[in-house]
Amino acid sequence: MLTAFARAFKTPDLRKKLLFTLGIIALYRVGANVPIPGVSYKNVQICVEQASQGANSLFGLVNMFSGGALLQITIFALGIMPYITASIILQLLTVVIPRLEALKKEGQAGTTKITQYTRYLTVALAILQGTGLVATARSGALFSGCAVAGEIVPDRSIFTTVTMVITMTAGTAVVMWLGELITDRGIGNGMSILMFVSIAATFPGQLWAIKQQGKLAQGWIEFGTVILVGFVMVALVVFVEQAQRRIPVQYAKRMIGRRSYGGTSTYIPLKVNQAGVIPVIFASSLLYIPALIVQFSNSQADWAVWIRNNFVKGDHPYYIASYFILIVFFAFFYVAISFNPEEVADNMKKYGGFIPGIRAGRPTAEYLSYVLNRITWPGSLYLGLIALVPTMALAGFGANQNFPFGGTSILIIVGVGLETVKQIESQLQQRNYEGFLR
Repeated sequence: MLTAFARAFKTPDLRKKLLFTLGIIALYRVGANVPIPGVSYKNVQICVEQASQGANSLFGLVNMFSGGALLQITIFALGIMPYITASIILQLLTVVIPRLEALKKEGQAGTTKITQYTRYLTVALAILQGTGLVATARSGALFSGCAVAGEIVPDRSIFTTVTMVITMTAGTAVVMWLGELITDRGIGNGMSILMFVSIAATFPGQLWAIKQQGKLAQGWIEFGTVILVGFVMVALVVFVEQAQRRIPVQYAKRMIGRRSYGGTSTYIPLKVNQAGVIPVIFASSLLYIPALIVQFSNSQADWAVWIRNNFVKGDHPYYIASYFILIVFFAFFYVAISFNPEEVADNMKKYGGFIPGIRAGRPTAEYLSYVLNRITWPGSLYLGLIALVPTMALAGFGANQNFPFGGTSILIIVGVGLETVKQIESQLQQRNYEGFLR
């Protein structure tokens, strides 16, 4: 990876793209530290330092995707999360709404239209999430247990509230624009790069917090253990993310005029983790709902007490079991809607392709579905185990809530890193033909 980056900086046009990407990243990090108007920055800092474990676990996912900007209540507090949510919603609706499915099949024009819908939905979700964040900060629920949590927003007028929501919505639109600039003029997928930066930005603070809270040899044993577990997880994620089942496909020869077409061999790559990080995000978001309902209702009923005892802290057995089951379920669900064996089989049959030993048409679709279900099982179990590492690792040290190398963060960082390096290497190969001449 480092060799690829070093060679890229020696190529003039790639160097410009990398420097442009780094400049956008720097601008993004500056915006993630600029507070919005109407917020008492002093009280925010006090509450951030005194934040309880419950507050961190409740808003941890959104705060991670914003690079720590959510709890700081900055102009980029919502980060890239509204865009991620909008993209997932549009992807799910594409399977349900025929109009969106037709747009998806139209090629570049249809993709551009869907991207425009995603932008509109992102702004709408930013307004909704920004209003919720302001309401949470005003009620003091953003930092439960902090003495000055109710004084984070001193001015509670409608004008101040609207200004705060508009500022955060505009910040989300700017983040979306910065991501598209990286995609057009930089290296890699812009949204993925910003997500990578947001997650990586929280690592140093979390690692240092583990060292300070540790009790064994003044925290260095816990610190070293976390680093070691992180390296093992990265190696495991790289191994599984690169694993795939290759289905061989043979195309028959066709005579058109005097020319012969086809007769080539290729394969369909089915990844072990076909769903990526989406099931983990779905499961985490779904498990946040009961805790949010209880926190805003302030009810003392039996059901509310049961949820507080079992589904607020991530180390409870009920929470762990529910989290694991939801991840496995959403892994199968997302694979089912994102990969259509019947459509793939029809396209192969249309162009004269077939799997050796399998008849074209329906038998091919059944075979692809069978293989996909077989490899989704280990992929979903792998996702569940990776996601549960933060709640189960270092439990004896009492530092599991601050464990930085969580399943979601590691999956995103490794995935984005691998894809970015592949893009750099592919562009380097276009400018270096030595390998073909030797």
